[in-house]
Amino acid sequence: MEVEFRKEFLKQYKKLPKKIQAKFNERLQLLLTTPTHPLLQLHTLTGADYPIETINVTGDYRAQFLRTRDLLSFIRIGSHSQLY
Repeated sequence: MEVEFRKEFLKQYKKLPKKIQAKFNERLQLLLTTPTHPLLQLHTLTGADYPIETINVTGDYRAQFLRTRDLLSFIRIGSHSQLY
């Protein structure tokens, strides 16, 4: 599966502490290898944000993405309060 990072995501990612960046990289690998792993807390948003999906990076940080059959396109990353 191909992974792309949108401009907004990259700007937010660069501002994160290195520890959170490293945790995101771990979660991304987990998503690619075992997408149903419970640590990811993967779910699809509802309402106006549908069909954006989100994964848990840490207790407070989330990453949002769109998925097609062959592509994961990461849109945003940040704390729960920044994203919702």
